[in-house]
Amino acid sequence: MEETKFSVAGALSEAQTVQLHALYQGEWWSAGRTLEEVRTMLLHSQFLFAVPCPASGELLAFARVITDHVFKAFVFDVIVHPGHRSAGLGSLLVEHITGHPVLSRVRHIELYCLPERAAFYRRHGFTAEPGELCFLRRIKA
Repeated sequence: MEETKFSVAGALSEAQTVQLHALYQGEWWSAGRTLEEVRTMLLHSQFLFAVPCPASGELLAFARVITDHVFKAFVFDVIVHPGHRSAGLGSLLVEHITGHPVLSRVRHIELYCLPERAAFYRRHGFTAEPGELCFLRRIKA
């Protein structure tokens, strides 16, 4: 598969929403999300980046971004269908995110990832520059 065959869409169909929910169930960080939660999340995420299969429309890759349009943009849920990994779809998503007319003007585009994914994001200009920052989370009881 050549990545040039693929395009990035800014919305998901209902079928692709169901496919995204299924993709989430296969990942440690998103398993357990309900379909209704995924629908609500999509409704409230400012920017969606979806890569559908040109022939079938099946969702192959996805990411979303929340931003204030000036200082911060945070990338969430970068996911590529397991059968299509290493085809350049993750890079296609990141390039569309960082090149987006609104997001390209934001001072800091940030994300968090597992250490084994850091090299991928470094290739796209992300750094661990903040160094001493501590990631904290409050979990709803």
